[in-house]
Parts: sequence; C-alpha cells; structure tokens
Amino acid sequence: MNQAAAIAPEFNNGSDLEFTDISSEAWREYRFADGSTVRIDNPLKLNVSDSGGHRIFDAQNRSHYIPGGWLHLSWEAKPGQPNFVR
Repeated sequence: MNQAAAIAPEFNNGSDLEFTDISSEAWREYRFADGSTVRIDNPLKLNVSDSGGHRIFDAQNRSHYIPGGWLHLSWEAKPGQPNFVR
C-alpha cells in the first residue's frame, strides 16, 4: 500500500451532509453513456444526493463530485474488506 493511502487525511465536513465510510474500497470507477470513465483511487467518504450525484473524499485529500446519470459503477474492495458497505 502506498504511503498516501496508509495515512488518511483529516476529513473536515463543513456542510450538513452525511457521509458514509467507504475506506474499504481500493478504487471506484464510474462509466458514462459516452464511454468516458472517472476512476477514484482510495476513496474514503461518500455522500449520495437526492439527485443521484456522488460526493467523494479520497486519501489524497481531494474532493470529487460525480453527477447523476452515469451508467455503471464498479469498485474493488481492499483485501479482507467487505464488498458492500452501503
């Protein structure tokens, strides 16, 4: 495991949104209708909005927003971790 993934950054949630721990995932990838994909390595936190958008915080201290409308979502659990957490 790389050093960035081994030490999780502090998650500072200044919103009233609730986030789920998805740190058991090694990565997740979204596929869109046009064939494009977005891959997020070492995701830590997830919020799913009413519109279907995903807010994700990762181990590189980056925040991502994936708009609803993607066709497919895949991920890989870290060894020994649950395949589904939400």
